[in-house]
Amino acid sequence: MDEGDSARQRNGTHKRPRLEDVAARVGVSTASVSLVLRGVPGPSERTRERVLRAAADLGYQVDRTASMLASRRTRLLGVMVDIHSPFHAELVEHLHTAAEDVGYDLVLSTLTRTRDEHTAVETLLAFRSEALILLGPTASADALAILDRKSPVITVGRRIADAGLDVVRTADEDGVGQIVDHLVDLGHREIVYVDGGKGVIATDRRRGYRTAMRRRGLDAHIRVLHGDHTEAAGERAAHQILDGGDLPTAVVAFNDQSAIGVLAALFRAGVAVPGQVSVAGYDDDTTSRLSCFNLTTVSQGAREQAHYAVTAAVERLDQGRTDPREVVLTPRLVLRTTTSEPAA
Repeated sequence: MDEGDSARQRNGTHKRPRLEDVAARVGVSTASVSLVLRGVPGPSERTRERVLRAAADLGYQVDRTASMLASRRTRLLGVMVDIHSPFHAELVEHLHTAAEDVGYDLVLSTLTRTRDEHTAVETLLAFRSEALILLGPTASADALAILDRKSPVITVGRRIADAGLDVVRTADEDGVGQIVDHLVDLGHREIVYVDGGKGVIATDRRRGYRTAMRRRGLDAHIRVLHGDHTEAAGERAAHQILDGGDLPTAVVAFNDQSAIGVLAALFRAGVAVPGQVSVAGYDDDTTSRLSCFNLTTVSQGAREQAHYAVTAAVERLDQGRTDPREVVLTPRLVLRTTTSEPAA
């Protein structure tokens, strides 16, 4: 610390370092410092190292607001995320990495029990997000199309028919079908499905269960229980199963959270998993991988979805693409220890 820094701290007048302070410390122009801090080609590698070292020593932080006003661009991608979803949390982590790789940053706006999609999206627009990446939106296709006229919209995880929007998703019907095929191949017939409630994603996964059961000649064994995307819904469904008499040999849940609720209720009731009942989920979220659950599930490819979502946004913003694009990824069955052959 030099004498000027010490004096300012003693007098209580220490100010936030400016671009000019970094330039003075290194002995280069403010333009050169700006190029280095923005990662723009031009300055030599030695100059870059000196500028970055000086910025770190001074505690300089880029004034994003000033930069945005000067450039008329924010380079911000707005992301709507369900705060209760472990899978969404993982998606956001990969979205951050993908955005940073192409010089963008994220603004997050959360969905909660008291904060709806409209509020979340309006917040993203208020922060001048250049494009909107919406994770599992439930708004109508028409509403999303209107929103797309304000700012490019990329929906992640949900099928949208004929909406003229960018979509990144996995083939949910196929994913649930993979689970049913896995269980039937093990010898299961009494396979119950815990539903995900309303919405396109829930509809597609429910259809995938019904289609696969019929394809395997198990029409008479189709049984769908009311549920949603929460652990509590899984527990309620499990209690309904337990109260119904004869246990099914397998339960497939709409998502991992619901499946974990099923596991918890079965465990408390003394039902062995997978000895008496096999259980499978969907998403392959971080909780499903914990050793205490080790849940058989379906991976949606969070990293790949994030990559394609950011790529779609950049193509719209920087490359002039205007035609809608849908990327449909193939889901992957992940076998763990909650499924096995049914008891003899």
